[in-house]
Amino acid sequence: MEDVRPEGAGAEARPAVVELRLSAFKSHRGAVFPLGPVTLVTGGAGSGKSSVLEALAVLAALACGEELPAAVARTVRGGAAACVPSGSAPDAQGRRGFRVGCVVDGPAGPVRLDLAVQTEPELRVVGERLTARGKVLLTTALRDPARRTVQAAWHTAGQVPVTRAPLPDDRLATALLPLRVAGTTDGQRLVLSAAEQVLIALRAVFPVEPRPWRMREAARVGDTLLRGCCENLSAVLDRTKGECRTRHAMLVEAARAACGGPVEGLVVTRQAVRDAAGARGDGVLAAVDRGALGLTPLDRLGDSELRFLALALVLLTGPGVLEMDQAAEVLPALRAMTVVADGLDAGLDRAQTRELLSLARRAAAHGHVRLLGTAHEVDPQDVRGTGARAREAGVTVVRLGRERERGGAEG
Repeated sequence: MEDVRPEGAGAEARPAVVELRLSAFKSHRGAVFPLGPVTLVTGGAGSGKSSVLEALAVLAALACGEELPAAVARTVRGGAAACVPSGSAPDAQGRRGFRVGCVVDGPAGPVRLDLAVQTEPELRVVGERLTARGKVLLTTALRDPARRTVQAAWHTAGQVPVTRAPLPDDRLATALLPLRVAGTTDGQRLVLSAAEQVLIALRAVFPVEPRPWRMREAARVGDTLLRGCCENLSAVLDRTKGECRTRHAMLVEAARAACGGPVEGLVVTRQAVRDAAGARGDGVLAAVDRGALGLTPLDRLGDSELRFLALALVLLTGPGVLEMDQAAEVLPALRAMTVVADGLDAGLDRAQTRELLSLARRAAAHGHVRLLGTAHEVDPQDVRGTGARAREAGVTVVRLGRERERGGAEG
C-alpha cells in the first residue's frame, strides 16, 4: 500500500484524513484528493467542489453510526440519486451506485477505507474494504440480494485466519468492528487499531455553514454547543470569553483585522427570548465593542462580518464547544478536528479571506484543527505563510475545472 502520510507525520500523529478518493461520485471518476492541514478546493461553478466535501460528510456520518439512508439524505444535496456518477447507465439488473473512500494517517500508519454503495434499485452498502500495512483487514460483499445483509470477513491471524459473519447492509462495517472483534490475537488487535483510527478521524469532522440571518437573533443562555449553522453564536461567545482568555483575545484580534471600524472587544448583552411555545427566557446577544463609539450588536453587522466571526470561532475552539459526535473515550490531545466549510470565501472580501486563512494556518500548526474548504478562487499571496508555524501548516490548493475528472493539488 502506498504510504501517503503527510510530511512530519509519525507514530504519534493524531488520526487525520489525509486523502479522499472519489472513484465514482457525482461528476468525479477516479479522483484522488490529497488533504493537508489546510486544504482549499477551488474552481468555477459546476466544477464539483461541493461534491468533494459531501463525500467526506457521508463517510463521517456513517462513522458516527448513522444508517445509510439518513446519512446520505442529510449530507448530499439531492440525496442518493444525486450521488450516482454523471452519465452512468444501470447494468443488466438495473443497478447503479457510487464509490468513495479515504486514507487516514495516525499511530497505526496509513489506513485506507473504500466503500461501494448501490443506490438503485434500492439503497444499500454492497462492498467495503479496510486496508493497512499491506494487509486487507476487512472486506464485505453482497452475496444474496434478497437479504438485507452483507457477508463480512475480517483478519484474525489466529487458529482461524479469517472470521466471517453477516452484517447489516445499511451501516458502515468498520464502525461495527469494535463491537464484534475481541482483540485476543495480534491480527484482531491490528484490525481494531486500524478501525478505531479511521473512526476517530471521521467522527472528528465538523461541517460548518454559517447563516447570518439566524445569527442576528438573541440566543438562549446555556445553549453553548455551537451548531453547524452557528445560530447560537452569541451564547457560545458568552461561554468561551470566560473559559479561555487567550483564545478570546485571538478572536478579537482577528475581528479587528476583518471587521470595519474600530474593534476594542467582543461582549454580550442580556436580552429576553421566547421559545417555540412563546415562553419567555433569558437570552444573550453578542456585540462588537467599538470603544468610544459604543456597542454594535450582531443584528447590525453585515453578512460577511458575521460569517467571518462564526468561522473564526470554530477554528479557535474545539470539539467540546461544538455540537458534534466526538470520540469521548479518546483524550482531546490525541484528536484532530477537521472543519469542513463549503463556500469558505462566500461573501468575504479579500482581506477577510486572507485573515481567515491566516487564522486557519495558525490553528493547524498546533495539530488540533484541520480545515477543508471550497472557494471560487484564491490569490496565491493569500495562501502563503508569514512565519515559521504558517510555513509548517501550509495550504494545499486543489484546482478543479468543469472538464477535469481528477483532482490536482499544489502546495
